[in-house]
Amino acid sequence: MYSVSVREHMMIAHSLKGEIFGPAQDLHGATYTADVEFRSPDLDENRIVLDIGLASQVVKEVTAKLNFKNLDELEEFRDELTTTEVLAKYIHDEVRRRVLDRFSGSIKVTLHESHVAWASYEGESLG
Repeated sequence: MYSVSVREHMMIAHSLKGEIFGPAQDLHGATYTADVEFRSPDLDENRIVLDIGLASQVVKEVTAKLNFKNLDELEEFRDELTTTEVLAKYIHDEVRRRVLDRFSGSIKVTLHESHVAWASYEGESLG
């Protein structure tokens, strides 16, 4: 399996309703490092998984939509708990939509909340 990974970061604000979230029920900020891995069993006709420049551009566009935003106020997350897992899937789905015509492997998004905690989402292969 071949893979290409790119990294971005974003700073968001949100609240997580529910007793399980303790103090995170209140509005708070989070800084995420987003690692997006593009995986494929085969290389394309250019002998690459996906152009790294394109991958970086797409991930930057997706994270920019969330950067410095209060997620509680965004229509995309109305009535949604914006846990790290939910955000990883959202980024995955948005990246996938933007590369569908140029990439046929699988995509894995890992959101690092800190140097000791992270969550991931990996979708099925596109091809």
